[in-house]
Amino acid sequence: MAQLSRDAEAFGTLMTLEEAGARVAALVGPVAGTERIALAEADGRVLAEEVAAPLDLPPFANSAVDGYAVRFADLTAGETRLPVAGRVAAGVDADGVTTKGVAVRVFTGAPMPPGADTVFMQEDVALEDGVAILPSGLARGANARPAGEDIARGALAAKAGTRLRPQDLALLSALGVTEVGVRRRPRVAIFSTGDELMEPGAPLAPAAIYDANRALLRAMIVRAGAEVIDLGILRDERDSLSRQLAEAARGCDLVLTSGGVSTGEEDHVKAVVERAGELAFWRIGIKPGRPVALGRLGATPFIGLPGNPVAVFVTFAFVARAMIARLAGTEPARPVALPVRLGFTYRKKEGRREYVRVSLEPAADGVMVARKHPQDGAGVLTSLTRTDGLVELAEDLTTISEGTVVPFLDYGLLVG
Repeated sequence: MAQLSRDAEAFGTLMTLEEAGARVAALVGPVAGTERIALAEADGRVLAEEVAAPLDLPPFANSAVDGYAVRFADLTAGETRLPVAGRVAAGVDADGVTTKGVAVRVFTGAPMPPGADTVFMQEDVALEDGVAILPSGLARGANARPAGEDIARGALAAKAGTRLRPQDLALLSALGVTEVGVRRRPRVAIFSTGDELMEPGAPLAPAAIYDANRALLRAMIVRAGAEVIDLGILRDERDSLSRQLAEAARGCDLVLTSGGVSTGEEDHVKAVVERAGELAFWRIGIKPGRPVALGRLGATPFIGLPGNPVAVFVTFAFVARAMIARLAGTEPARPVALPVRLGFTYRKKEGRREYVRVSLEPAADGVMVARKHPQDGAGVLTSLTRTDGLVELAEDLTTISEGTVVPFLDYGLLVG
């Protein structure tokens, strides 16, 4: 793990997300430990080894359509007439089927008969007394899939560090792979902090609220490919926090808390981490979510997220998810923003990147228009449940006029 320096400018220039990402990359590497698992159980797991194709895909030349297979050399400049001799269906061995001077009836997926290299689609062929009338103009090799067209034997099918998706599983299954070596899932310990928090289901005390952040974090951590160790709610008491954070650091790969990393008199997490370990940074130039602590407790990485749930969502999506990806042995996903038209005018401070919760609706010209949620407080959970995603407003902007094209990030890109 890289040596950290204390953030001597915590109250100075805010750190950009890109700078934060660079520090995350320097702070952690993949967790130790691999296992072999059945391919059917490998969705979302990170490959620990390269997988080379054990065979050609497809393994034999075959027809891409229902039609008639011929040798291109038998075709004439104009219309060609060839007797139909033979029939090959999918799953039937075509060895021994004669092709010279004839057309062979074939079906989608059927092996190409020996010597045949071109297939006419059945709807383009007329039949007359057992003779196929073939139109002119078809190119050599049309509608025929050669062996190895998809991937050749010995070629790289999946590289180490790939987080397996359904389409990856389909490719490996088509190659006959039944099990893969994957990295151990990172173990992430989570707390919420705050004397005002209570567990859902308990009678709600005066001046208390139910803890929403752990429910949010549990789901986002699992989607990020890690295991959750849920250690409940920590109270705003420095000695207790110090002891429990130290205990959490043993036996997990990342400690993740929400709340307690700002500058209030009851915000103790930042001070505890500084005393027990090292702190890399704690203020990022984004809104919502500026107070974020990142460091380590002994050898275990630590992230302290803000207390408000919307800020937790944003900072997890852009900071913590990248950390978990590194621990899992893969590269952090880079969400691809799509352009949308702003349906409102917005003012912001210079030097801070803002993520505004919006809903999308199509305009008359078909372009998607972003409508701002009427309540934008960092504690308003319905601003996440009743919107489609975030528009990203760059640091150098101060006034963004209605009609401006801005980047939009769908929530699915941030939690998937």
